[in-house]
Amino acid sequence: MPGTVLLLAASPLGRGRLVDAAGVLPVLAAVAPSVLSGTDTANVVELADPLEPQAVLTRLRAAAAAPGPLTVYITGQLHLDRRQRLPHLALARTTPATVRYTALPWHWIREELRLRSAADTALVLDLHADAEAWRYVAERGLDCGRTSTVHGRVAPPPGRRGVAEPAYMKAVATLLRSGHRPPLAQLHEQAWARIAEAGGGRDLVLTVPGGFAPGPPYAHPPASAQDPHTAISAAVQAGRHLDADLLAARHEQFAVRSHGPASEEALHWAEVRADLAMFAGDPVRSCRAWLGVAEVRLAAGQAVDAPAVEAAVDRAHHQWTRIKDTARARELGPALAELRLRVPGRRTGALESVQRQLGRLQAAR
Repeated sequence: MPGTVLLLAASPLGRGRLVDAAGVLPVLAAVAPSVLSGTDTANVVELADPLEPQAVLTRLRAAAAAPGPLTVYITGQLHLDRRQRLPHLALARTTPATVRYTALPWHWIREELRLRSAADTALVLDLHADAEAWRYVAERGLDCGRTSTVHGRVAPPPGRRGVAEPAYMKAVATLLRSGHRPPLAQLHEQAWARIAEAGGGRDLVLTVPGGFAPGPPYAHPPASAQDPHTAISAAVQAGRHLDADLLAARHEQFAVRSHGPASEEALHWAEVRADLAMFAGDPVRSCRAWLGVAEVRLAAGQAVDAPAVEAAVDRAHHQWTRIKDTARARELGPALAELRLRVPGRRTGALESVQRQLGRLQAAR
């Protein structure tokens, strides 16, 4: 099966640039797509210094939905937004004051990859961090989710040396230009050996060979699926959407019984089922599920600007716009408008957009 490769290199165009991220793309582009992917054939998508986080999200979402192995190479720099103090990947227009609106929230990457399996999903990362983001990652790590194999590094601010080079990713690209991609763990070790002596001593090494270990909900999973995400992903790719939803529902019920309906374990599976409805082409069910997730999170006391709350409302909004049955759209619109009033999200005019569309639907009766 063909693989998919996403090459993302981004850093601010102004004085806030810490690393010449896009400088590595010519080296990566010289590598054959099949070698970048580790498959016989592959599709490659290249994003060089993109301007808008939504545009990156669209490409990432498409790559995550593609069947077959996925490898994402990311070169860039990390900053914390001033409001929530969460890591973001800076884009071309990002400044310290506009991180929340012009950079890509790191948790978006984790969210888009969550339905995939670590067996066929890999992140190769070469990231530099400003002082605040560096302290954050050093203390808390960089959460890439439980469904990706991760290799790479996070480097501290370059200090007075000026703009740094993405030395790790260039070492990876140089090794791949030989025409052979070894197992990623071996590739990482070889690349790290090349840069360690040149100043990699302070870098934080990222290496999670098989994705994150399963958490409590999988301590006693249903007998049919020791690796539920892998089984669900395979069912979706085979077009067996009902089987995928039934398997996710069983894990959701297990999590509810074990941890409660408002637990992260149960909400994770509710979100998986909302995504599965989207893959099955059922925007009504997906929208209703995302609305439910948002309501549970808010009722549990989560902030209106918490990433998981914003993501749930944004996805409910997106699925609502895909509903072609006007009666169903009219039915769900008021609940979405009420949520949008509480959770405006990052995109300006989202509430007004819902209200205008709802007005048109009601006028069409």
